[in-house]
Amino acid sequence: MRYFETRKARIEIIPMIDIMLFLLVFFAMMTLKMIPTSGHLSKLPASSTATRIPAPKLLVEVGDAGSLAVEGQAISAEQLTALVRSRNPGELAVTIAGGSNVNLQQLMAAIDAVRLGGAVQIGLAAKAGKP
Repeated sequence: MRYFETRKARIEIIPMIDIMLFLLVFFAMMTLKMIPTSGHLSKLPASSTATRIPAPKLLVEVGDAGSLAVEGQAISAEQLTALVRSRNPGELAVTIAGGSNVNLQQLMAAIDAVRLGGAVQIGLAAKAGKP
């Protein structure tokens, strides 16, 4: 008589858990690979006194040839000054990131452009470790 009994449909939950775990791991891995606003600079200079600061409101990248970039777009020093002025410079936190091949003069040119815009919260990006 078991053959004639109607069986209830079962929802298999194990494959659904596997899929959800896979999606969770996938999105976690993708999130960890993201760098705020850009991923151009990979060789930051090292500093033994580097500290973690909140995410910048404006990230300025200084290229090896002294070129400036904001949010992945090339910009001149004058345009950077105007951009900082337009974004409430008294409360704007600016972080300047330069590669290990950027010389001090190129870095100072970027700092000057930001300070001319009126920003007072300026940070330099570095990776923690021995130089």
